Amino acid sequence: MTVSETDYERTVAHSDPILQMRDTTVSFGMERGESRVLDNVDMDIERNEVLGVVGESGSGKSMFASALLDAVVEPGHLRGDITYNSGDGESLDVLELSKAERKAYRWEEVSMVFQGAMSSFNPVRDIETHFVETLEAHDYDVGEGMERARQLLEDLYLDADRVLDSYPHELSGGMKQRALIALSLILEPEALVMDEPTAALDLLMQRSIISLLENLKERYDLTIVFITHDLPLVADIADRVGVLYAFEFVELGPTDEILEDAAHPYTRKLLKSTPNLESPIENMRPVEGSAPDPVNVPDGCSFHPRCPLADDQCIETDPGPYDAGEGRFVHCHHWEHAAEEIPMDEFTDLDDPGAPNRAARETTDRVGEDPVLSLDDVKVHFEKESGFLDFFEDPPAVKAVDGIDLDIYENDVVVLVGESGCGKTTLGKTAVGLQRPTGGSVEYRGDDIWDVRDGNGDGSRSWSEIRRSLQIVHQDPGSALNPHRRNNKILEAPLKRWHDDLDGNDRRQRVMSMLEHVGMTPPEDYYERYPHQLSGGEQQRVALIRAMLMNPEVILADEPVSALDVSLRVEMMDLLIELQNMFDTSYLFISHDLSNARYIAERTGGRIGVLYLGELVEIGPPEQVINDPQHPYTQALRWATPELDPAEERAEESPIREIDIPDPTNPPSGCRYHTRCPEAREVCAEQTPGSYDADTASPLHRGTCFRMVDNHEYWSSPSIVDEDEDGFGSPSDESAGTAPSDD
Repeated sequence: MTVSETDYERTVAHSDPILQMRDTTVSFGMERGESRVLDNVDMDIERNEVLGVVGESGSGKSMFASALLDAVVEPGHLRGDITYNSGDGESLDVLELSKAERKAYRWEEVSMVFQGAMSSFNPVRDIETHFVETLEAHDYDVGEGMERARQLLEDLYLDADRVLDSYPHELSGGMKQRALIALSLILEPEALVMDEPTAALDLLMQRSIISLLENLKERYDLTIVFITHDLPLVADIADRVGVLYAFEFVELGPTDEILEDAAHPYTRKLLKSTPNLESPIENMRPVEGSAPDPVNVPDGCSFHPRCPLADDQCIETDPGPYDAGEGRFVHCHHWEHAAEEIPMDEFTDLDDPGAPNRAARETTDRVGEDPVLSLDDVKVHFEKESGFLDFFEDPPAVKAVDGIDLDIYENDVVVLVGESGCGKTTLGKTAVGLQRPTGGSVEYRGDDIWDVRDGNGDGSRSWSEIRRSLQIVHQDPGSALNPHRRNNKILEAPLKRWHDDLDGNDRRQRVMSMLEHVGMTPPEDYYERYPHQLSGGEQQRVALIRAMLMNPEVILADEPVSALDVSLRVEMMDLLIELQNMFDTSYLFISHDLSNARYIAERTGGRIGVLYLGELVEIGPPEQVINDPQHPYTQALRWATPELDPAEERAEESPIREIDIPDPTNPPSGCRYHTRCPEAREVCAEQTPGSYDADTASPLHRGTCFRMVDNHEYWSSPSIVDEDEDGFGSPSDESAGTAPSDD
């Protein structure tokens, strides 16, 4: 799938490439053959453009970034031609640079922002030292450089003095990522390569950084290569999109054209598999099959084993670059028929009786039923460690959960959303008995679980019964599965403990049946593997099977799909729903992504609950919470959720006044959101709102905002929002009460 230099004719309005790749390949020698992780790629990156690069994990995105900087680690081998064209007309052959020239090129011409900000900083050096050492290493004037550093930090809405004096662990994840962006720009590079820069951040921080990048690009005349597995993100920032599959670009063109009318079958399937807030959930489909092994990429079109349009020509002939018009190039023999065969706005399996029912279910009022779990005024406050000077003072407490009421019923789904540090996981662990509350009660079928745990119950229910009935599926299955045990031992352990009537053969048959049911076929191939021999999606399936084998009544699913590719998220959520129907279980599902929350809540007739600084600020059916949000914080989450439709109107001005969440050890008075709320008035800072019924179609929709009450004194209270205040608030105000590093 190589775009040759003769065939690759640029059709954009201007042609001033800052970086050019020709026949660029990255390979690793392995015992079983050559592993090509970038395969004969040709690409022109235009000056001052934002190029979005998308694809599944393992498609070659990070290798593409490493190749641009000649930073492929040994024993990898990079070959081909990479040319950098500087602004003064000089061209550099990147792969022929000396060590000193390459050092200057990587920082002064092209700089890199990595995904993990924490791993990019030295934890024993403050942030200022990182800037100073970079300036000194490149013989820059430190005084002038630090002035630029302060300006960059302020451009990114950070308190420069506070950040420079801090160590990495003293900053939240969003603050670290912004500090890393500033560090990457300290030597005034022409181009910035960003490898998944927002992957570890929640929605509001992602959207905020995207907005800041747009400003930085204009202010500093930057060229940006933005690499992500999250397709909707590129709709907001990229001028062009390149879609990687099996280490090659299969489609390239203007963002709007690709998102509105993709020509390659893989791109169309990737778009259909992406959860979002606008498309009918019936139309969302996982991409069938899996990406090829880099040692054994299929001949012909590499996508043909997964493509519904594939024929003998696709199997035998490598598709060349076809000009799809409007500046688009696509590697597909049948690209002109892709829209007809893979429609974006039709339900393609309505005639298939074996297809799962994907229709949205209505959320019903279950008040009057006995809940499986009942949380009443639950509080979880963590006291911070105090030092010698704090001996005569009470140590500050982090109010992770503060006065939440919540009932979970049989076959119920409640999805908790909110920013990192808002209390989602703490509330979830408290609900399933993994965290003791400091106030309030948690009841399982009428029994206080901690009274039972302490031996103060009435004896009708044992702690082991409660422990078996309340299970958890962790966000990172790799760390949740014992790396020293094979899958069969991991999965048979709960059967040995809770089903001692089963013999070894019965246990094996049940485990094999579950492996086959979740799509790990043939099950014999997976039965004796170790966790590290599985993909991320396969590890998550094993963790889910382990929880289900205990026949639990409630499962805490803590970000179970956030670490998966976009193309796998719908598939995993479909599996969760299928297993819920099979085992009659309930989910307390945690997500920072409103699109994922909408998908699973609508499919199951569940509810979405929005948390902010330990409080439940809104809860209700997904249709009402997403399309008619009552709380300004929910409205901000809705605004921050990226959409696939580039034509979708989005408010240009941010609905939050401060990027960073306040310090949970010292939350704001009154409504805790008033420091960030664009609608805040004096009464919001003085009084704590109650829980009010929303004036919507559902009686289950409630929120905690004075604006929901028509005759409240809020409406006559003076505003506390400065009319001249910009969308993200003043950097100088940010030093008061920003979040510690609990991202």
